[in-house]
Amino acid sequence: MTGNRQQSTAAPTDPNSEIGALITKPRGYLVVKSAFLFGRVGALDARLVELTDAAAGEQAVDIGCGPGQLVRALAQRVGPSGRVLGIDPSAEMIDYATARTAALPNCRFEVGTAQSLNLPDASVDVVTSTFVMHHIPEAKRAAALAQMFRVLRPGGRLLLADTHPTGLVLPTVVRLMSRFAARRTDDPHAAGHQADPLSAIDIRRYREALREVGFGTVDFTAIAPMTGVLVATKNA
Repeated sequence: MTGNRQQSTAAPTDPNSEIGALITKPRGYLVVKSAFLFGRVGALDARLVELTDAAAGEQAVDIGCGPGQLVRALAQRVGPSGRVLGIDPSAEMIDYATARTAALPNCRFEVGTAQSLNLPDASVDVVTSTFVMHHIPEAKRAAALAQMFRVLRPGGRLLLADTHPTGLVLPTVVRLMSRFAARRTDDPHAAGHQADPLSAIDIRRYREALREVGFGTVDFTAIAPMTGVLVATKNA
């Protein structure tokens, strides 16, 4: 995991059934994400990195890295002796992230999917995947979690995060936004198509699945105002 270059892996040919929704416009995604998180993207990334307990010299992978914000935050955390890899199925996202990370030689990006990681067994200390699981076709999610477990070293940590609105108003707003967005996409797995969009994206639904693939402790943390986080540890 060295250098700041782009690599590609073969992607499945049917995005809806194999990969899920592809987000291909980095600038638009950044605008929407910033608005959705009330301009607190940097603060959220800092808290997520803290929850990974990543240390100097460790190796980390961010799956579904998008434009690379969390990868850059992780790269600063692990320092020059550590390495961070960002993986995303969207070539447009990988190009955008690579072009904006030249100042951080300890990270790189490649095209790939969560359910087919091109990494050796027990090769990384930290895996993160934020606001991603609901984009993966449901039939492929168990495979994605198994891949994340496979590439972690004993004692390694997996951080999963997704939308978790708090308070009285935000849950209603997110349900409405999810249903509106679902009508504007061809993704049949979009949360807005489900009976309760919040249940569809609730990261806590993966607690048992994480234990089934072999993780030991699985802890939940809510980060106000909009994020729920699971941190699962692979037994040493």
